[in-house]
Parts: sequence; structure tokens; C-alpha cells
Amino acid sequence: MAGLTSRQVKKVARQCGADLCGVASMDRFEGAPKQQDPRCIFPEARACVVLGFRIPRGYYRGIEEGTYFAAYPAMGYGGLNQVYMPIVLRELCCFIEDHGFEASPVPNTYPGTSVRFETQAFDPNRSRPVRADLPHPDVLVDYRVAAFAAGLGEFGWSKLLLTPQFGPRQRFAVILTDAPLEADPLYDGPPICDRCMRCVAECTGKAISATDAERVTIAGRTVEWGRLDCTKCSVAYRGGLPEYNPFLRREADPAAYADKYCGRPELDRVVGYPPLYNHNAALEGARGCTRACMIHLEQTGRIQNLFENPFRKRPPWKLAPGAWRDAPGGDADMPEDGRE
Repeated sequence: MAGLTSRQVKKVARQCGADLCGVASMDRFEGAPKQQDPRCIFPEARACVVLGFRIPRGYYRGIEEGTYFAAYPAMGYGGLNQVYMPIVLRELCCFIEDHGFEASPVPNTYPGTSVRFETQAFDPNRSRPVRADLPHPDVLVDYRVAAFAAGLGEFGWSKLLLTPQFGPRQRFAVILTDAPLEADPLYDGPPICDRCMRCVAECTGKAISATDAERVTIAGRTVEWGRLDCTKCSVAYRGGLPEYNPFLRREADPAAYADKYCGRPELDRVVGYPPLYNHNAALEGARGCTRACMIHLEQTGRIQNLFENPFRKRPPWKLAPGAWRDAPGGDADMPEDGRE
């Protein structure tokens, strides 16, 4: 049976639709918490193939203008994670298995795992191990750590994984395989994040600390990022701050969002915005960690995917206090589900 090389896998990954592909050896996950260790998913795996999928800059255009909010959550978030990326994963898995090696996909979806997504803390009440020596299902792989271990980029202060091609504009997925693929070196190119702190300054939820860092060691290299308050991030990102949510209903009480994580159905009525493709509205559009970061990296020429025209052409919008109650029109003028 013919062998398989990293070069072949990367070529097919790009042919199938991935923008980036890197390979990590499994020993680079040494020290990972058991609940996030991909070796617990596939103990015989010899390589972790990490695929990166760009988020086109134009997906953010409508949010930047304040006039069209659907493209980013539908296509740049839910559509990538739940539709496009799984299709590419399947094609690449089939290619690897056609060469006689097992390929186990780990799509970028949240399965109600025993690691609470909002706090990254382990919750033993969500499931139980099938054997005493195993972690609880489902193991939640840290895709950013995997991408770092596969040499695709570096961590920014925002905790996003920045690549030299797209900066913060991509999502990642993983394939674990017993194919003996050659690992890529860790990223050692020009620094991408220069600690400009635009992510801190422009985060609408004030969720990223400017001074308090978190540090971890991955594959022998210590990396750091600003401490992230996941709840503040989630509240802002989902539309819990009225000055950044033009869809907030007049009867809504923004205080009901305080200190609550976005993935709770009972909070949908607070936002007052219908789900898109079964995904949350993502109203804030990653204003600090992605858009502000992207603007700075383009202006300073620190990434490769550059454009003829600057992204930000007008001052960033922000609604006045109480605007959602004072604006003309209102819920009575629209269908109950928000659609024509």
C-alpha cells in the first residue's frame, strides 16, 4: 500500500477548500488537560492535521457599516463551522483513508462537552467516563492550541491565533491520523502581534485585560495572551450591549444580560433578533479582537492578505444611550419573527 506524505495531505487539503494546513506531532500536546487532549480521542494517532479557513474581509462589511448583520454569523461563523468545514474534513479524511490510514475528524463545533465552553472549566456533572482511566466525553480540543502546535501562527494578545496570511480572520478544524506525517516547525517568522492593544481598546465588552496575562507552555514554548473574561465577551458579542445592538426590542431589559453567557436560549428574547442558520446573531462582529486587530495588521503590513482599499472608511458607529427605545418604528411595525 502506497505511503502518504505531509506534502500530499496539504495539497489535497487546499484542493478541497482549506486555506491553510499544518501538521503537529502528537507529543506537542504533552501537558494538555486530559479533557482537552486530542490523544484521548485517538490514542494511536501519530499526527494532528490542522486546517485553517479564512473569513473573507467582506463578511464584516455590513456590520462595520451598521446596515447588514447577517453575512458574518451565517457564513463566517455558523456556515463555516457547521457546513463548509465539515465537508472539507470529510473529503480529506476519505483521501487519507484511501491510503490505508485512519482519519478521525474533530470539527469546530461545541457538542455540550464536559468542559464548559464559557469558562473552560471542567464540569463532572455533564457526563461520565466509560472507563476509570479515561476523561469524560466529550473531549474538547483547543483548536487555537492545535493550530499553534501545527506551526500555523502565533497567539495575539486577544487570545486569537494570528496567522501571517490572514491575521485573526480564520477558523480551524482538526483531523487526527495514524499516518506517519512529518510535523511542521512551530511558527518562527516575523512577529505578527506587536501588542498595539487595539483589541483591548476596541472590545465593546471590555473583556480583554490590558495588563493581566495568562501563560501556557505548548511544545516547549511559553506563550501568553491577555486574560479574557469569557462572560463579558459573550454578552457583548451576542448583542447584550444596547449601544452596539440596533435590533434590541423596546421592551428588552439589557440588565438581564449582565453576567450571563450567550449560549442560553432563555436570553434570546432579550436580544430580540431571530437566529440565523441556527446560529446566534453575533451582533458585535468581533469589533476589537478581529476587526480592530485586522485594521492594524493591514496598516502596518504585518499580514499577507492585503487589499486595494482600507477596511475602515468612516468613524465606527455607536448608538446613543436609550436609542433602542427612542427610535421611530418598533416591534409593532415588524412581523413577529423579524422577517418580511
